[in-house]
Amino acid sequence: MKIKRLHSWQVPYTEAIALQKKLCAQLIIDDSLRQIGTIAGADISYDKGSDLFFAAVVVMDYPSLTVVDEASFSARISFPYIPGLLSFREGPALLPAFAGLAKAPDVIIFDGQGIAHPRGIGLASHMGLFLDIPSIGCAKTLLVGRHDPVGEEAGESTVLIYQERIIGTVLRTKKKVKPVFVSPGHRIGFKQAAKIVLSCCRGYRLPEPTRLAHLAVNRLRRQSH
Repeated sequence: MKIKRLHSWQVPYTEAIALQKKLCAQLIIDDSLRQIGTIAGADISYDKGSDLFFAAVVVMDYPSLTVVDEASFSARISFPYIPGLLSFREGPALLPAFAGLAKAPDVIIFDGQGIAHPRGIGLASHMGLFLDIPSIGCAKTLLVGRHDPVGEEAGESTVLIYQERIIGTVLRTKKKVKPVFVSPGHRIGFKQAAKIVLSCCRGYRLPEPTRLAHLAVNRLRRQSH
């Protein structure tokens, strides 16, 4: 896989914010994705207080969702935890994991935000620019925005709004279970992002690509002890 080198990760807090504002203008948000043959999920795991981060990427055939490839990487991360700058902590471990794949996936779901972010460029958007692959943010928690209540049945949804514009979809993926927060990352639109996430759910709250990446990365972390 080819990975663009957009900038260094070793930057101070103020420069990180400036980079986000600059890169945000490069994002493409539209429903133009045509055909999907493979879909990847990516996740990060680390022990609380540790600087050793583990990243895993699981690639699945689509729509069968059978695993066809997997890669991982671990790295020591020095960038501190700062809300809104998650990609500067997780990116240095995630990108080398993607580099370990035999072939680039057609679309990627990240356990994090896309444009549902204070500066419009969360982890999925930032990584989407580096990888130049359609990317989706599927977060477990709300970072910014407001929304109406979501119906309790699987598949029901409502829009997520921030500063009077739509930034994502609040999507119920399992009946009477907390919804997830889906937002476009890069090279995909709102409708397709939500539709793809829902199509990847198999009875769990999380879509299979990120659910399996989560299990894989936690195995790696435990094995390192």
